[in-house]
Amino acid sequence: MIRYFWMIVGGGSLGLGTLGIFLPLLPTVPFYLLAAFGFSKSSSKLHKWLLNHKVFGPDIKDWNQRRVIRRRAKIMAISAMIGSVLLAYIFDVPLKYIALQVIALGFVGRFIWQQKES
Repeated sequence: MIRYFWMIVGGGSLGLGTLGIFLPLLPTVPFYLLAAFGFSKSSSKLHKWLLNHKVFGPDIKDWNQRRVIRRRAKIMAISAMIGSVLLAYIFDVPLKYIALQVIALGFVGRFIWQQKES
């Protein structure tokens, strides 16, 4: 039963991470890291597939093995965060929600930027 739970977590996270490629408010890498964790608990085949993925595998391995994030990934993540705030402003989201978004993304951005680089 637990194995199925982790399979659902892995599959759902993979799906949300994939949506995050196209939707500026949805992050990609955290969901892929969670997918890797979920698959490591449920399916060695899917876990190996994700770790060996041409695009996402190296970043996941870097984080799992050495807790590092590539500079390019940091820049892309911070840029996406700034872009999502700008989109919220363009679409006339109330300022109190934009302020909450800025605070939350500020903490996440700070965490990302402070991590070691590969």
